[in-house]
Amino acid sequence: MKAAPFDYIRAESIDHAIELLSRHGADCKPLAGGQSLVPMMAMRLARPSVLLDINRLAELKQVTIGADSVHMGATARQRDVEDDEALHAALPLVRDALRWVGHIQTRNRGTVGGSLVHADPSAELPLAAAVLGATMHLRSEADGVRQVRAQDFFQGPMFTAVAESECLVGIDWPVWQGGEVRTGFVETAMRHGDFAMASAACQLQIGPDGICRRAAIGMGGVDGTPLAFPEVAERLIGERMGPALARDVAHACAERTEPGSDLFADVAYRRHLAAVLMARVLLHAAVTSPQASALATTH
Repeated sequence: MKAAPFDYIRAESIDHAIELLSRHGADCKPLAGGQSLVPMMAMRLARPSVLLDINRLAELKQVTIGADSVHMGATARQRDVEDDEALHAALPLVRDALRWVGHIQTRNRGTVGGSLVHADPSAELPLAAAVLGATMHLRSEADGVRQVRAQDFFQGPMFTAVAESECLVGIDWPVWQGGEVRTGFVETAMRHGDFAMASAACQLQIGPDGICRRAAIGMGGVDGTPLAFPEVAERLIGERMGPALARDVAHACAERTEPGSDLFADVAYRRHLAAVLMARVLLHAAVTSPQASALATTH
């Protein structure tokens, strides 16, 4: 199929883009990487009357690494983020997640903000944002900039807190300080590059004695939104990771999910798969140094 007719406008500035969004509302869709929006338009699942190109707005591509957080412009390219060693040191889970996103060719064009706004519950970057507790910056002509935590941002399958006249302009990612930070991210899909049937992610801070000092964990593809489990992660604090603990925590997470059923997997299989993957990433993170990334690079 071909996209329904639309007008194309290239924004000259953020103010110009926000003014156009305010004027056209739901009929206007920002175009960044286009890796999700353009296929949906081709299938006529999305029919904007105005396509607003924000690709050339340099201020939306900027990335600033601070002591406690990384501020990332919404149109930062996924591949640029993946290849940035300073960002990897600050946000190791984000790189782990990115290595599972589509293919190199799609990551060359895809943007971090575009993936978050698309909000597929099986997608990798939304899961990383939920696990780390990222904060989204939304801008509109009427209200200026407002901040929304990831737990409130993702509201349903491909549905977010972004209002019709708002644009995601940036993301704040927390940076963990002190101690050794270890991460794990893994998923299972029918084919390399497909969205996951289930995925699991964790970030642990391990002391020199091998005891967990801080933990964040989550699952994707098993509910209408990516899920983080801060209350379950508390069980890991003060503990040394082992197979029994990893299995207990993984099953506690899986019990809190509401996966769907389709031709590829039913509810029980998806919940079981998510538990297996969570136990795997917990053990991987607990015993693997930050320099190793076997799970992150094995598809």
